[in-house]
Amino acid sequence: MKSTNAVLIEDLIQRTKQVLNDTMPLLALEESVLNLKADATTWSILECIEHLNYYGIFYLPEIKQRIQKAQVYSEEQIFKSGWLGNYFANSMLPKAKLNKMKTFTSMNPAGSKLDKSVLSTFVEQQKEMLDLLQLARRVNLTKTKTAISLTKWIQLRLGDTFRVVIYHNQRHLVQAQKALEYAQISLAKSKKINS
Repeated sequence: MKSTNAVLIEDLIQRTKQVLNDTMPLLALEESVLNLKADATTWSILECIEHLNYYGIFYLPEIKQRIQKAQVYSEEQIFKSGWLGNYFANSMLPKAKLNKMKTFTSMNPAGSKLDKSVLSTFVEQQKEMLDLLQLARRVNLTKTKTAISLTKWIQLRLGDTFRVVIYHNQRHLVQAQKALEYAQISLAKSKKINS
């Protein structure tokens, strides 16, 4: 992938705003609905979001620290994705049929006791992401590198790190929407049986 910093950042800002827009209606749901699961192998809405919070806890401070230490550049710098970063980012993009991915135990929220504060945390993280994207306009997204959560031995270009995290958010919002569809069907059946 190759584009100017400005074009990439604008795309990522729009994606993050869409993630926020998709999250806001979830705040109005009952916790019982937010915790419903189709079966033991799937995640509830809150588990999907908590998984994203775990990544935000690592990546948001990492990105902020790298931006603060980076040299200032023109916004019209060209961003060129690295092969590994591009692979990770593209693998995170939501698709019509999501491919299953193994989740690291430390990032798996399954079985956690979760409440609506999970959603509030996520909303705050997305607002912070929007702020970081604005700050990133002044740095070179190709030359500035960040650590990744998988291992301390690999670094990605900042533009790729943003792409991975934001595409990952979009991916799990799709998964949360599927959990919501299941919950709505389940509640409708329950109401029909009880009436």
